[in-house]
Amino acid sequence: MTPTPILVILRGNSASGKSTVAHRVQRTLPRGRVAVIGQDPVRRDLLWEHDTGQGDTISLLETMVDHCLQRGRTVIIEGIFKAARYQGMHERMIARHNGPSLVYYLDVSLPETLRRHALKPIAATVTNQEVASWYAARDVLGTPQELILSEATSEDDIVARVLADLAALGES
Repeated sequence: MTPTPILVILRGNSASGKSTVAHRVQRTLPRGRVAVIGQDPVRRDLLWEHDTGQGDTISLLETMVDHCLQRGRTVIIEGIFKAARYQGMHERMIARHNGPSLVYYLDVSLPETLRRHALKPIAATVTNQEVASWYAARDVLGTPQELILSEATSEDDIVARVLADLAALGES
């Protein structure tokens, strides 16, 4: 484990590449070093909650992140994480963490989101209209460390950027 684990927040609209990037970064680094915590597996699969109301998603995500950081793991938390609902969660996680934090927003247009969605297995059951209803244009947090990466940035380049930023902070 690194002496000081790093918190990585990876946000963006559906089909922006968050999960793929997170898992590629995780698998590039030594096994057991990086925990990937996804919003969808926690909210949709584990808790079976809608992304509204007073559900348990936010508190469980925060607990999972805190646990992994305290155990010395670098954490990549990834999800759509609309700012209106999740900004406070991100601010609390960054404030509680005694180490460095990296924040990335994958900025993908609605037409590109729909094009990428059509390539996913869930496209057969989740309509373009549904995906479009989730879409929030340039939904940035506005935190000082937030890096906005456009849809012109390739998946390989995003992975390389995250890995380089992690290496600069001592994670390699």
